[in-house]
Amino acid sequence: MDYMAKYNSWVENNYFDEKTIEELKNIAGDEKEIKERFYKDLEFGTGGLRGIIGAGTNRINKYTIRKATQGLADFINKNVSASERKVAIAYDSRLFSKEFANETALVLNANGIKSYLFCELTPTPVLSFAVRFLECCAGVVVTASHNPKEYNGYKVYWKDGAQVTSPIDSQIVECVNDIKSFEQIKLIDKDEAIQNGLFNIIGEEVYDAYIEAIKTQRINLDTAHDLKIVYTPLNGSGNKLVRRILKQTGFENLYVVREQELPDSNFTTIGVPNPEYPQAFNLALELAKKNDADIILATDPDSDRIGVVVKDKSDYKYLTGNMTGVLLCEYILSQKKRLGNLPQNPVVISTLVSTKLTKLIAAHYNTEYIEVLTGFKFICREIRNFEGKKNFVFAFEESYGYLAGTHSRDKDAVVSAMLICEMADFYKSQGLTLIDALDNIYKKYGYQKEILNSIELKGIDGLERIKSIMTDLRKKTPLDICNVKIKSVSDYKLGVKTSFDGSKSELYLPKSDVIFFELEDNSWICIRPSGTEPKIKIYIGACASNLSQVDGKLQMLLDGFKKLVCED
Repeated sequence: MDYMAKYNSWVENNYFDEKTIEELKNIAGDEKEIKERFYKDLEFGTGGLRGIIGAGTNRINKYTIRKATQGLADFINKNVSASERKVAIAYDSRLFSKEFANETALVLNANGIKSYLFCELTPTPVLSFAVRFLECCAGVVVTASHNPKEYNGYKVYWKDGAQVTSPIDSQIVECVNDIKSFEQIKLIDKDEAIQNGLFNIIGEEVYDAYIEAIKTQRINLDTAHDLKIVYTPLNGSGNKLVRRILKQTGFENLYVVREQELPDSNFTTIGVPNPEYPQAFNLALELAKKNDADIILATDPDSDRIGVVVKDKSDYKYLTGNMTGVLLCEYILSQKKRLGNLPQNPVVISTLVSTKLTKLIAAHYNTEYIEVLTGFKFICREIRNFEGKKNFVFAFEESYGYLAGTHSRDKDAVVSAMLICEMADFYKSQGLTLIDALDNIYKKYGYQKEILNSIELKGIDGLERIKSIMTDLRKKTPLDICNVKIKSVSDYKLGVKTSFDGSKSELYLPKSDVIFFELEDNSWICIRPSGTEPKIKIYIGACASNLSQVDGKLQMLLDGFKKLVCED
């Protein structure tokens, strides 16, 4: 069925509500818009759905949410015993998040599966915690994380509290793809679901248990707690729990950005609610300067990512995700070792596109370092695989996601906020800022920095352009970047590493559409399509004898590589 036939089938089918049909009638005659909405079905990928909100098969709406949930329900009923068929559900502050969460619960209920829906918007890491705490077989969180306001999403977790991975992910995808008609989706009235004990609400007991769990990750309990903190939840789900954990761990000097305190699905004062973007801190910076704050924290809408700005002398400086990651890694390992709390067989985990400083820090403290593909689900799969044999200490990825402790099987901005403030307070007691602490890390391990550049390519044409960029790089691999020779090329889609001498070796990580270039001067470049946004991402890392030289090298490599991949 072509896109126009699909469009007409929605407009003419009374299965869809009047509002949906009216929205589609309003685009009649706009062939480009109709094609964008109907040229394909919104793909249920290995982690779930993410897309632009709206009517159509290539949009996220209550109908595509229902379809995804029916597929999940079919998989659960085929593979999970009746007594274990329970699913926890959370949602953030985005447009229709609560409604989509209710739709999810009721489709599960119609299939005889009990749902446990949080009573209010809730951070993703708490959903991960709740899956195991409530002994559920799965979990769903309705969120598009840090994407623009036009997006929403649907992430699926399994009984271990982590996002689904192979082979379960592909088996759920098959169940979703087996649904050929929306009429196959089972529905139930909410009152009937409640009466039958299928629709349940999660109360304070889960939040209380979660807070107690993350308190166990504190290291230095006797710091002064005189840190001045500005916090913005960016109108998302972190507001209550971040404030609660900071207060309960002694941080009373906390100022919250009022304009961004409460839920706002339009993110009116921010634009894009992404703590990776400096502009997300504009209002927080004003409040920090007014109150002479030491540190600013910002969490994204589902509160799994956190960004940090710190006062350094009379100025405020942004920390990249890598900078915060190495600061936490050094702080946690050094202080646990100092206090005699570093466990036997300790492990630190990071990702292929994150800073290589982590490996050096781990080695210094005789800690195993594991590197995985981009995505916290790969980090958490490693934690699950070695549980009982090794002791997980810390993990992070450059995209502002961090985890200490095993209470959650996903990145956690709430426990990260607690540890970042403890760390900043500890260094402040020694007369140091986090910038000073970072400088000490560079002096100790070497000057390394990284940059990320994203090329946004929207729509059908953008998707094709992204594919052609990756295909062209594979067909004609460059020999050098800006006259720096390439030492090796690792193609994770093919699972092969090719060295400069022509020798090949098999890659141990799962196959993925990622190409990693290792350069002879120990710089590196990695390129991959984003899994959640219409972008292609370029990651670059470099090292030199000082930071200014590193910055110059990074910019040179970025300019040269972008020219290479963007040539028509």
